[in-house]
Amino acid sequence: MRHSIRFKLAAMIVIVMALIMTAVGLYSSLFIEDYYTSTKQNGIKNVYYVLKEISAGDKDIKKNENIERLNQVCEKSGATLILVNERGQAVYDYGAGNMLADRWKDMIFGQNIGQTKSPTIIDQNDEFVIQSTVDKTSSNKYYELYSTLESGNYVIIRMSVESFKESISITNKFYLWLGIGAIILITVIMLVLTGRYTKALLQLSDISKRMSHLDFNARYLGRRNDEIGVLGNSMNEMSEKLEETISQLKSANLELQKDIAKKEEIDEMRKEFISNVSHELKTPIALIQGYAEGLQDGIQENPEEAQYYCDVIIDEAGKMNKMVKNLLTLNQLEFGQGQVNMERFNIVSVIAGIISSMKLHAEQKNVEIQFLEKKDIYVWADEFQIEEVITNYLSNALNHVDENKIISVEIIEKNGIVRVSVFNTGKQIPEEELDNIWTKFYKVDKARTREYGGNGIGLSIVKAVMDRHGKNCGVINHDNGVEFWFELDSNILEENYSK
Repeated sequence: MRHSIRFKLAAMIVIVMALIMTAVGLYSSLFIEDYYTSTKQNGIKNVYYVLKEISAGDKDIKKNENIERLNQVCEKSGATLILVNERGQAVYDYGAGNMLADRWKDMIFGQNIGQTKSPTIIDQNDEFVIQSTVDKTSSNKYYELYSTLESGNYVIIRMSVESFKESISITNKFYLWLGIGAIILITVIMLVLTGRYTKALLQLSDISKRMSHLDFNARYLGRRNDEIGVLGNSMNEMSEKLEETISQLKSANLELQKDIAKKEEIDEMRKEFISNVSHELKTPIALIQGYAEGLQDGIQENPEEAQYYCDVIIDEAGKMNKMVKNLLTLNQLEFGQGQVNMERFNIVSVIAGIISSMKLHAEQKNVEIQFLEKKDIYVWADEFQIEEVITNYLSNALNHVDENKIISVEIIEKNGIVRVSVFNTGKQIPEEELDNIWTKFYKVDKARTREYGGNGIGLSIVKAVMDRHGKNCGVINHDNGVEFWFELDSNILEENYSK
């Protein structure tokens, strides 16, 4: 509470009022007596000047209007007055006439019978003398002005002067109680008035705290037109801009995290790639080196053995060459190099051509490749890349077909989608391995893969090609074998592409 603005304002008002009251008290103590004395002297002089003016035209003050005017001046100033002619007769008096007559006699004869001590002259000139005296009977202090007018009449004007010390004490007490009352009243009024402002300031303080905790729903709802209203509107604007800026920063941070994750993924892929390539090249390099050294050392006993050594070297070099080509192809697909050249082509013709090119290899294994589709079916895709997919599927089927020796290629067209599937009789792929077969260098049966020269890259190429086309591919286990499939848009979309 003592740190609130309302408390500080109230304390400041109390302090200021106390200082003001102290200053007033000091001023009263130091200067009010002089001011009071000066006022009394000016008052008695004013009565004299009015009397002098009237006496110039009305020597013995006979006219009623002059008497009335002089009475009013004396009453207003609190003065008593006596005007004595040359014969010693009072022609005009106001107030204590007898006492002033006695005082005139004392002054004529140079006595000071009714006074406690000799008068003190405080002002004197050619016209009058003002003196201070204390009455012996009442102990009251008076100012006396006496003079002889041009008319020859003698005038005495007397004015009572009160005790200043007592008056100042009373005045200071009055100001003290007045000040205390004023402080209490003004403090209450200020607390009520400042409550309107401090309430708005507390609301702004609460809004700022909520903003510091990233709560940007906090809004100033006041309708003030003063500085507080301007501050509240500025805070609303700042809240909106902060929310927008933080949103942008979060988006940028998210993109940065994605970039970092992608970089880490690329680094991990690079490490995995180097490790896998090293592993895959180790065996063929070792075989090539061993057989080459055998030929060099002449360990073969006849030309047939020499030819066998050469065949092994050529076979392993071919496998290495094939793996390097596949890696280059996969690298281009994964890193977005090259374009997907969308074109409309007959998928049936493409499949028939690939089967024809593999016919010799299939006959060597006594494998029957069944493909009964006769009508033309057109699709939209990159023909070269789709040939790569079909080739990999058929090569994979030839390498894994069992003793039943059956490979079946089928096309199903439905709702504008063409699904091409390649089935081969053989052992099923374990369910836990189905998601991994698309990973490069992954091999379900490593011994058999090595036997036919596989390196685990073909299906990775298939997945990369279909991802670049934005289409699906997959594998299905059947009771008697495995089916690999992929999908493309058919010629139903021809109208959309032509628009």
